Amino acid sequence: MEFLKWLLVTAAVLYCLVVGGMYLYQRRLVFDLRPDRVAPAKAGFPEAQEHVLTTDDGEQIVTWLRPPADVTRPLIMMFLGNGDNLGVIAGALRAMTDDGAGVLAVAYRGYSGSTGSPSEAGLMQDAEAAYRLALSVVPASRLVLFGYSLGSGVAVPLATRHDCAALVLFAPFTSAVAVAGVNYPFLPVRILMKDQFRSSDVIDKVKVPILVVHGERDQVIPITFGRELFAQAPQPKRFVALPETDHFTLFRNGGIATIRAFLSEFNLH
Repeated sequence: MEFLKWLLVTAAVLYCLVVGGMYLYQRRLVFDLRPDRVAPAKAGFPEAQEHVLTTDDGEQIVTWLRPPADVTRPLIMMFLGNGDNLGVIAGALRAMTDDGAGVLAVAYRGYSGSTGSPSEAGLMQDAEAAYRLALSVVPASRLVLFGYSLGSGVAVPLATRHDCAALVLFAPFTSAVAVAGVNYPFLPVRILMKDQFRSSDVIDKVKVPILVVHGERDQVIPITFGRELFAQAPQPKRFVALPETDHFTLFRNGGIATIRAFLSEFNLH
């Protein structure tokens, strides 16, 4: 009996230590920082120019901008995944502009040379600063908000706060806390998680066409999350499931062509 009591106490103490450690270091799991700063040309995207923006709370945010080729083309403002930086995704950014579309890619605080440390509230301020830059390039009627993975949790609320032409989501979640609940079912993540990115709570307020693209073999954010978010989104909306595609192959397995077809359907291309 004493042994069983000791065993239960030991297990409880160990569990508390795990919970405490996860709580203290959770942002290292949510935000896989890639702080290296690289010039667009060195990363293989010489057509883009770096712009450093100041957020309302004083952070310096690095962005890459390639304006649209002409006044008929959209500007796609992209919010990256949690393990990306501008250099890593430079090839995809350049490919998105092959048809004359423009791109504005945002490096969150702590990433790609941007100052500060990331948090949900901080990323929202980064998005606001980028939105102001975007409107100096194109009117809102030609601005497409694009969120990939973690970036979907930034793009969705931004689309509810500001005018834009369309919303594109690659591998989105209903919420970051829902994904964490699947990955850590033994932890009370809904109580402990600071940065929950609850897209499903606000997506019904989006007033523009929505495209959701998800890989059928995505094991990072399974396609069920994309389908559930899509089900909660208002019309007009489109869902495209890409076969033989995981979380990291969306761009090269038809994702960019899917964006172009969607924008063309709504006369934004």
